[in-house]
Amino acid sequence: MVTSPIGRVRRRALWGLAALVLLPAVAGAHAVLVRAVPPPRATLRVAPGRARLWFSERLEPVYSMASVWSEATATAVAAGPTAVSADDPRLLSLALPPLPGGAYTVRYRVLSVDGHIAEGAYSFTVAGGAKGR
Repeated sequence: MVTSPIGRVRRRALWGLAALVLLPAVAGAHAVLVRAVPPPRATLRVAPGRARLWFSERLEPVYSMASVWSEATATAVAAGPTAVSADDPRLLSLALPPLPGGAYTVRYRVLSVDGHIAEGAYSFTVAGGAKGR
């Protein structure tokens, strides 16, 4: 089959347009942290009772985890168990022990249902030591 130069240009233009339309959908499929409590860089007067992390994609519960580390001692103060909410499969939460005043880092590693792993960390500070619920 012989195609005209105009036909080849149209075909390439259509493929290019399809790539532009589909690429953001594929690239945006990874789970991204969209909200957290306690929030990144927050200074809290009362220590939180749980860490809650919301992601842009549904999570695989068995392969998603979080931990909270003391920056002063470089040790984990909470490392599990973590739970993906049955009501919102994008929410990962972790119960926290009573936290004294200080700086903490939340670390997470999650697997979204599309099969991609996302990991990251953020810090928060507790100015007081009383634990809130």
